[in-house]
This record gives sequence, C-alpha cells and structure tokens, in this order.
Amino acid sequence: MNSDSKTVLITGAARRIGAVTAQLFHAAGYRVIIHYNNSAASADKLCEQLNSDRDNSCLLVQGDLNDMAGLAKIAALVERVGRLDVLINNASSFYPTPLEACDNKQWDDLVNSNLKGPFFLSQTLAPLLLKNQGSIVNISDMHARQALRNHPIYSIAKAGNIAMTKSLALELGPHVRVNSVAPGAILWPEHEEDDIDKQDSVLSKVPMGRLGTESDIADTAFFLAVGATYMTGQTIAVDGGSSNSL
Repeated sequence: MNSDSKTVLITGAARRIGAVTAQLFHAAGYRVIIHYNNSAASADKLCEQLNSDRDNSCLLVQGDLNDMAGLAKIAALVERVGRLDVLINNASSFYPTPLEACDNKQWDDLVNSNLKGPFFLSQTLAPLLLKNQGSIVNISDMHARQALRNHPIYSIAKAGNIAMTKSLALELGPHVRVNSVAPGAILWPEHEEDDIDKQDSVLSKVPMGRLGTESDIADTAFFLAVGATYMTGQTIAVDGGSSNSL
C-alpha cells in the first residue's frame, strides 16, 4: 500500500455513526481502516463498497476492545500499514445498569469499551500519530456531564472519556491534537427503538425538537480531526441544545 495516503482508523465503524464517519473520511480521500468486533457482515459490506469506489482504500480489522490482545491486533495492522493520521475512538457499549443490580462484569465491559480501550489504543498508536502530526477524536456523550438515570457505569465511563481527552491533549501536544464530540439524541439505542413513550420524553427535552443524524456527529468529528488546527483538549456538544436546557 502507498504509505503516502492519509489514513484514519475508526473503531466500531461497521454500522451507525462509525460507518457514516468512515464514508465521510473516505470521500475526502483518506484510506480508511474499519475496526469492528461482532458486526463482521456489516463491516465487510461497507469495506467492499469503499474499495469499489477507490481500489485498495479500505481495510478491516477485528478486535475486542475489552481485551488487550484485541487492542494489540488492531495496533499491529495499523503498524503494518505504516501510517496513521487520525484515530477516531468511536466504539462503545451502552445499556442500563441500575445501581441495585449492576455487577463487576458490566463495569468491566462498559469501562473497557468506553475508556480503557480508547486510552491504550491511543497510547500504542501515539508514535505513528506523532510522526504525522495527527489527531485523535473521542466520541463521548452528553451524559458524561449530565448523568443518565439507571446508567451509572456508562455515565462514569464517558465522564472518564472526557477527562482522557484533556489528559491526552496535554501529553501529546503540541504535535497531536486530541478532542471529543459529545452526542445527544442521535440514534435510539437498539433496545429502545420501539419505546415510543421513552422517545417522546427524550425529545421533549431537546430544544431543537428532533433527533440529530449520524452525519451531524461525523461532520463534527471530521472538523475536529482535520480543520480545527488550533483546538485541543476540547469537547463539542452536538445535542440539539439538550445540555443547555438541563
């Protein structure tokens, strides 16, 4: 592969926000590395589509962010490619963990996927990013700042994600910028797609009165990664004004 091609790695890029972000970077001329864990069919389909648009422009890597061996597998592929300009830490687990019923297994899953995995992947890939004066964009959540009822572990993990953004910005500056996006109501969680009452309740608290789109997040991630050349350590809320109304 041409090592001169600007390269982006997007974790959890097989579906939803990650897939739209991959398409956006690809349209801008980037070589795209799509990471997935369990969504192999969706990842294959997306990568095939991107490669049909531009030959040898997309690669796949499978890995479990809960497992250091999985992180090493992802990093090994990127190191074989030999170049990394942008890392988008998008992969995330999300589900309720009511305080009276949550357990250590849920803690490990949510903290690893939302915080530990992104941190150690960023650490491992920092030399390549430093070489190319690249950037990292973490996908956080509005509930990092306004805790979500019945989701204490997720809220804690995403709060740590924002703290990680600030810390890595200090550790990797001035040569690598690190920022994050905090989405609000963008897509309904798959376990809530049929819960109309819950959806109505959520939208009633959104000043713009509607869901955002995957492109709203992808566009902001692209701006932070490529265009925001004097921004680091920042988190941009893309939530239709929800955080202003709480």
